[in-house]
Order: sequence, then structure tokens, then C-alpha cells
Amino acid sequence: MKKAISIIIVVILLPVLFVNSVILIDSLIHPDEVPSFFGWKPFIILSGSMESEIMPGDIAIVKEVDTKTLKVDDVIAFKNDDLVITHRIKEIKTQDGKTKYITKGDNNNTNDFDAVTPDQVEGIYVLRIPNLGNLAIFIQTPIGMLVGLSIPLILLILLHKKESMDSKKELKEKANKEKEMEEELNKLRKQNEELKKK
Repeated sequence: MKKAISIIIVVILLPVLFVNSVILIDSLIHPDEVPSFFGWKPFIILSGSMESEIMPGDIAIVKEVDTKTLKVDDVIAFKNDDLVITHRIKEIKTQDGKTKYITKGDNNNTNDFDAVTPDQVEGIYVLRIPNLGNLAIFIQTPIGMLVGLSIPLILLILLHKKESMDSKKELKEKANKEKEMEEELNKLRKQNEELKKK
């Protein structure tokens, strides 16, 4: 049981640690860009503008692409001031040799006010992880950080307590076996003495 729990913890924690390390290093190397994991970027969806394909609280995973390959109906993530928006391309325009993307949220009534330029594009939408964004937002709060730190500590304490109880149980069983063996030896000695007397 202990081995299984240890394996599960390692299998879950090592990839998470590796992904976080790569993203952290990428954010240090490129502080002005959205950090990525070998071209893959996760974004927390905050609005319902792309319902019902992408819901608020989901994490949208986008992949960096050559913007020349983008076409109408692709869903892209793009920078707009300090925000990253994930909307669908409705039209591609070329003006004075420059490409612009007209975008719209599936759940919105009108196109976005500003056209998107290729340098604003973060990547093309690939998949979503339902509700994981809510967990990520919660972990960033003081209570969430406390819970996030507490759970591994509680697990370690419980594992240590179980190990301690198992060790005590083993020692008790060993002591009982030694006592039984000693009683058996004493019994054999008595029988041997009785035989000698005869």
C-alpha cells in the first residue's frame, strides 16, 4: 500500500514539477512573453464569451503556430493589452500588405472591436481541461495556498503515522513470537528433566 501511494505521488508530482520548471525558466528567459511549455500554453478562461465550447473556469491549451497557417473558423488566443482572449477567427483581411484577423466570441452578438495582428497571436486553441482553471485560481488565493501546502503535509504525517503503527505492530508480533518460543523451550526443558529423572 505504501509503495503504491509513493508511486502515485511520484507519477503525479514529477511531471507537474517538470512542466512548472520549464514554464518558470521560460518566463525568466522571456519576461515580456507568455511562458510556454515547448510551444504549448495554458490559459484560464474567465468569461463565457466562448460558451458552450469553452466554459468559464476551464483551462484552454493553445499551441504556438505560424500565423500564416491560420484560417477562418480557427479559435486563437491573442493578447489584448494585459489580457489574453480566446476567440474564433471570423474573417482574415489584408491591408497594405499587413494581415489582420477579425475575431468574435461564439457567445457574443458582435465581432470584437479591434482587429488582431499576427504579433498579438499566442497560439491556436487545441483543447480544454474542464474546471481546472477554478482550481488554479483558488490555489492563488491565501486560503488556496494554505490548503495546497497543507494537503501534502497531512499526507506525509499520515504516512509516517501508519509506518510508525506498522513498526509497533511488527515489534509486538516479534515479541509475542519470542515469548511463545521461550515458553515452548521451557516446556521442552521440563519434559527433558522429567525424562532424565525416570
